[in-house]
Amino acid sequence: MGASEAELILYAIIFLCIFENLFEIYISLRQVKVYKTAKNVPTELKEHMSEETFNKARIYGLDKEQFGIFKSILLDVVVIPLELYFGIISLFWQTSLDLVAKFNFDVNNEILVSCVFVVVIGLYGYVKELAFKVYGTFVLEEKHGFNKQTPGFFVWDQIKGLLVSNILTVLLSAAVVFIVQWGGEYFFIYLWAFAGIISLVLLTIYPIFIAPLFDKYTPLEEGELRTAIEKLAASLKFPLTKLYVVEGSKRSSHSNAYFYGLWNSKRIVLFDTLLLNKGKKDEAEIKEEDKGKGCTDEEVVAVLGHELGHWKLGHVTKNIVIMQVNLLLLFFVFNYCFKYAPFYEALGFAPGVRPILVGLFIVLTYVMAPYNAILGFALTMLSRRFEYQADEFAQKLGYAKLLQKALIKLNLDNLGFPVHDWLYSSWNHSHPTLLQRMNRLKELEAKDKKSQ
Repeated sequence: MGASEAELILYAIIFLCIFENLFEIYISLRQVKVYKTAKNVPTELKEHMSEETFNKARIYGLDKEQFGIFKSILLDVVVIPLELYFGIISLFWQTSLDLVAKFNFDVNNEILVSCVFVVVIGLYGYVKELAFKVYGTFVLEEKHGFNKQTPGFFVWDQIKGLLVSNILTVLLSAAVVFIVQWGGEYFFIYLWAFAGIISLVLLTIYPIFIAPLFDKYTPLEEGELRTAIEKLAASLKFPLTKLYVVEGSKRSSHSNAYFYGLWNSKRIVLFDTLLLNKGKKDEAEIKEEDKGKGCTDEEVVAVLGHELGHWKLGHVTKNIVIMQVNLLLLFFVFNYCFKYAPFYEALGFAPGVRPILVGLFIVLTYVMAPYNAILGFALTMLSRRFEYQADEFAQKLGYAKLLQKALIKLNLDNLGFPVHDWLYSSWNHSHPTLLQRMNRLKELEAKDKKSQ
């Protein structure tokens, strides 16, 4: 009975895995069709986007989407179902036991074995993805002029990434196994509290201690931009303590801006690629390829008006609350499912062998898969709503036209394609499209004029 149950569970997991990824591929193919058939610049962008840039953006989007589809078919539709069928997770667990035994440690110490297991399976996953990372960086991004990494920079970046991720994963995995073993009947509450604390700690320490290991952060120099940002922050009572520029151009020419920090200590980070000419004033220092790219000081402030709108409207707090409620639900379900033996037997484990981390993986990844898909879509919709609200906040500050200009510039600099399949965009985009945001800002401006 147990074996047949395990087989049914295995086939159900494989079916679910293939079905979910085929659905994602179907959506991507809809967008591929758009890339192939949309040949004209939208009317709203004719003054800003040339036919040449539109075509470059179309080909860049098409290349990225086709590469993503190829990767998904190979890894998600073929390799992962085969790994599940042949019980690769149980093989890695056995490998971990063998390694622990080889160094004369206690194989009955699940915390120790789990730490070895996450390193082994993490390295396997990294190797599996490596060829795609190399192609994506040095072929696809290089072809379209976005890659700025040298092979040496890439290798050193990967080494640092592996070290940091493995240290964090080992520490967190050890803590999770310990809490489940020690927590008794209500361990899921302790696990939830631990996850909540760790989430807040990582939100705080990652930008301060971990991110600088990968990119160079320097204080924004004194000048008109810094003064304007500080004035905006003060007017909104945003507790700005630090203002940085990150040298993101060493890895990519894509641009961004964000803020971080808890309570009364907030920091704003601007990518150098967001700034006009990367923030350089001396003409001799500006590379030909960078000239004219980026936003003016006024446009950067408009972008930050949008970003600080997220803070003022409580979007960050709301997202943290949603995340914590979701974690509590996931751990509650894990509490009631992780002792179910057929789950483990389905993945190739011998009867009676039920590693805690494997149980967590099964429940969170497969048992909760339908819920995760629905929640993911709901959060995407909520995120789009938040973006509209933040745009409206910036518009009320008087930044509507400057924000539109900034959005157009960023779209052009990043070769964003302005035409999307509605289903693809709804499912994948956490932000409304450029045209949707432009139209919404124009509607808000027209509404304000009418009311005056």
